[in-house]
Amino acid sequence: MRGLFGGKALVNIIYTLFLWLLLPLILLRLAWRSRRQPEYLHHVGERFGFYPVFSDKPVIWLHAVSVGETRAAASLVAAIREAYPDHRILLTHTTPTGRETSRQLYGESILRAYLPYDYPFAVRRFFRHFRPVLCILMETEIWFNLIRAGREAGVPMLLMNARMSERSARGYGRISALTRKALGGLSAVAAQGKDDADRLMRLGAKNVSVMGNLKFDISPPDGMLGLGAEFREQFGGRAVLLLASTREGEEAMILDAWGKCAVEALLVIVPRHPERFGEVADLLKKRGIRHQRRSANSRVPNEVQVVLGDSMGEMFAYYAACDIAFIGGSLLPFGGQNLIEACSVGKPVLIGPHTYNFSDATRLAVEAGAALQVKDADELVQEAARLLKDRDEMALMGRRGLAFVASHRGATVRAMDIIRHVKIASLQSNQPDLKG
Repeated sequence: MRGLFGGKALVNIIYTLFLWLLLPLILLRLAWRSRRQPEYLHHVGERFGFYPVFSDKPVIWLHAVSVGETRAAASLVAAIREAYPDHRILLTHTTPTGRETSRQLYGESILRAYLPYDYPFAVRRFFRHFRPVLCILMETEIWFNLIRAGREAGVPMLLMNARMSERSARGYGRISALTRKALGGLSAVAAQGKDDADRLMRLGAKNVSVMGNLKFDISPPDGMLGLGAEFREQFGGRAVLLLASTREGEEAMILDAWGKCAVEALLVIVPRHPERFGEVADLLKKRGIRHQRRSANSRVPNEVQVVLGDSMGEMFAYYAACDIAFIGGSLLPFGGQNLIEACSVGKPVLIGPHTYNFSDATRLAVEAGAALQVKDADELVQEAARLLKDRDEMALMGRRGLAFVASHRGATVRAMDIIRHVKIASLQSNQPDLKG
């Protein structure tokens, strides 16, 4: 790319120009998504670097895109608050659901905002406004102008709980000049696994270590376990198969398979995105399937076949209330979702073939006997029916899930070691050092 465009600076100019050309589409996308989720039109100014909130304390900033990253960061947020009580934590998000999740977890005890779009003026305004002493980007957040602006502002930037699938690595490799410069501008990279670390180093990351996965350090909240017990009572005495975090197209496939296999169980469907609650309700109605929404908050009659989980922030409660959990986003090529939460409450897990976003966790769970991987919706329903008739195997898988999660804890401690070793004073002399 250097030979084609004449250097990294020109590549960055071309990237930024491309962003400007995309601006009308970005605004249209916000408007389009707001049709289903009006919150996308809230706080629009923040996406361009205009913020109404301030901090009178030094700011430690974590960026967690959406729900999964926000929940994964919970143990790290708690550890940072304990280690650095004189600092204020800022959580930035990209989606309204991520923002709402942070509100449910922390209330007003932290600052929250949207991450600005990667325009130079917007990211520079962000750094001038909040003046963070440390930045922690979660998982795979590599924004070229953002990292460049942080480096210019003298802010140490860490990529933590980092994952990089082979598919993503190929994509970043196509813009290698930008990727190498951005990754090289990070103070440290802490990857979930060795394969992630190797791919990141191949793309240009330096000071790379393996920290494990923060998702293993999450603990089921007592309130959610209590709510799960309430759900279970509402469901009655029936067995429960949970379809967690399903994506578009998966519900129809599973309902087709469900209709061909007589399973004496209540089906609980929790779509991944709240804007799809109505869509899934319409699907059930068109098929003549008797269903009830979780928001009805009442006992589920025996004639009801499906409960639609139309609520946010209650996934642990759904896991606690089920007998078997299927993890969505994996029957179709969406890359899968996090299966660790289901294992952490001792529930047998079924997962489809498409798990590239969580490949290591899926492989380890299957090897541990905590999860079964199925090839399609028919096999999913067949395995669920078989397990529901074998309570001993279900209990064994549940125990293996608990042991699997316990054996992989510790990522938070390793992350805090990295944070403590960052030399804030030498990198940003005009900002207060982190004490701890």
